[in-house]
Amino acid sequence: MLGKTKTTGSSVESRTKVGTLIGEGAVFDGDLTAPETVRVDGTVNGNCTCEKELIIGTEGQIKGNVSAQNIIISGQVTGDLTVHGKLELLSTGKVIGDIAARSLVIDEDAHFDGRCTMLTGADSGASVHALTDKAAGANTDEDTES
Repeated sequence: MLGKTKTTGSSVESRTKVGTLIGEGAVFDGDLTAPETVRVDGTVNGNCTCEKELIIGTEGQIKGNVSAQNIIISGQVTGDLTVHGKLELLSTGKVIGDIAARSLVIDEDAHFDGRCTMLTGADSGASVHALTDKAAGANTDEDTES
């Protein structure tokens, strides 16, 4: 149609108000927790917890475990993801780690290396605790043996 331009990326990505931005070239070392939407175009070296959406741009990288309501990945995540709603792995996105999500969309040419668990409303609390315990390095029988 005339006057329409083709958009790239997710439609949610362009409509969401971002509360926290890690800009391209910026490096954040440590755990990041935010009550609003977060967009990462730089690098986060640590766990990332977001109560709303997490958007990882094409140059964005997270090296740690991630938890959010919805996640859109155009960049790279190395760590486990817990998504209470929808995870979108776009064509330029790469995930190396396990996923626990209620809804999952993987575009053609995206890269995913790990395991995926699909959550229901009753599952999400238990799976979140399991991945959180894993991220915190919770003691297991193997850890307590001498």
